[in-house]
Amino acid sequence: MSTGLAGSSVLSVDAVSRWYGNVVAVNDVTMTIGPGITGLLGPNGAGKSTLIGMLSGFLAPSAGSVTLDGAAVWKNPEVYRTIGLVPEREAAYDFLTGWQFVLANAELHGLPDSGAAAKRALATVEMEYAQHRRVGEYSKGMKQRVKMASALVHDPAVLLLDEPFNGMDPRQRLHLMDLLRQMGAEGRTVLFSSHILEEVEQLAQQIEVLVAGRHAASGDYREIRRLMTDRPHLYVIRSTDDRALASALIADGSTAGVQLDEDAGVLRVEAVAFLRFTELLPRVAQRAGIRLYEVSPSDESLESVFSYLVKS
Repeated sequence: MSTGLAGSSVLSVDAVSRWYGNVVAVNDVTMTIGPGITGLLGPNGAGKSTLIGMLSGFLAPSAGSVTLDGAAVWKNPEVYRTIGLVPEREAAYDFLTGWQFVLANAELHGLPDSGAAAKRALATVEMEYAQHRRVGEYSKGMKQRVKMASALVHDPAVLLLDEPFNGMDPRQRLHLMDLLRQMGAEGRTVLFSSHILEEVEQLAQQIEVLVAGRHAASGDYREIRRLMTDRPHLYVIRSTDDRALASALIADGSTAGVQLDEDAGVLRVEAVAFLRFTELLPRVAQRAGIRLYEVSPSDESLESVFSYLVKS
């Protein structure tokens, strides 16, 4: 697939907020999404779907503006010639076959040869084998792929995907990753959301991090990884002599705090120089003749990582 618009489309988000009553889903977000692959990363409930809804013109910003090549996206049907959307929810009619679903979208776009367009789109996502089965009989991964075909049927320059890898088996994931890389290389503007960092860093040249509706960080995945690695790490340690180990660790600059929790029988350590601490701990224990029974992170959930990024 190719398009004359590829490489020319830029989405701009300027001081955008969206609220539902007293609930703020997106809070004063500004970012620019240009050609290539951008990953929208954040924990579940971060506001990713709401932001994609505004980028695609299906939701109005409560404040701020979203533009595509300088033109407002909201209440502008012309943008749908340029944008392809793959929503997270099951946006397909179960009683239609895959072929009928994709063909209907081709016809809604007014394509000159809707049948040929539907055929190309289904082939692109490798769904020809199941195109005459009803969508209601599809697996989650198959539904994701037929939604992708529907989004590609008009050959868009901009592709917005909300958690596109959900429900896909490993082979399907690899195929979709290859397809998105190809589209990014063609100069299309591709944005996909995920709550899994490893998923994003395999694909995206640029990563935008969203947490609790706020824009927490922006950069390539190496920069985001550095931010996550450099943040304070909290550890729970059990050893043969927690008190002696605490004294040894306090003396080193890689720790910001050491707390002896005698009731729980553990040592709680805040490490501020992650790599130095991971090298220091076994050396200190060996030198003091202390045996380590347990060293486990207590703050390694994505939510805790992202919360740190918001505060930093």
